[in-house]
Amino acid sequence: MNKITLVLADDELLFRQGLRAILSKHEDFEILFDSSDGADLVSQLREANTLPDIVIIDLKMPELNGVEATKIIIEEFPEVKIIALTSYFSKPFILNMFSIGAVAYLAKNSTPSLMVKTIQEVASKGFYYDDQVFKYIQEGLLGGFNNRPMSKFDKSFISKRELEVLELICRQYTTVEIGDSLFISPRTVEGHRNSLFLKTDSKNSAGLVVFALQNDIVKLDIPF
Repeated sequence: MNKITLVLADDELLFRQGLRAILSKHEDFEILFDSSDGADLVSQLREANTLPDIVIIDLKMPELNGVEATKIIIEEFPEVKIIALTSYFSKPFILNMFSIGAVAYLAKNSTPSLMVKTIQEVASKGFYYDDQVFKYIQEGLLGGFNNRPMSKFDKSFISKRELEVLELICRQYTTVEIGDSLFISPRTVEGHRNSLFLKTDSKNSAGLVVFALQNDIVKLDIPF
């Protein structure tokens, strides 16, 4: 099994070293490098021979903050997934990070086990929403966040199979689990996912969930 490759970015040295020590204990993880600010992070990514699967990034950093660094990473390295890490676990911060392409959001006082779970979920499913984050996203959609015009969803826009795949993505099924449920191959699942990205103008699977909720394709109280 391939290891999940990580990069850490946080300006607090003790916190960054502690996080690295915790994650290094897990044999499934490999930390490629860490950075003390957003500018250094972007520079190292541009020079890296191997890109990480996931970047765990603090939002408040000098030189270039985590929000601006995330925008650059999403633009230049769209295959890299972003987990936002911050002391500010509030609805505006969370909605803003998801709107620019982050796929998970963690408070700095989260438990190590939640950190590990979030990394594993993002690696296997493309994103991770816990109950509180999902609640904020629901409330944000009702308040019109992400600035997309609200319109009646045209079901002919997306095929029946794509809708089935989309619903299972919202339930946080893995690609393999979606394939098993629909009796199709993982490669076919990925084909439908890529088609959904194009049709919904979504950056990633997290964006697909937002689209599905906004257009009432899935129930807002859907259990994970």
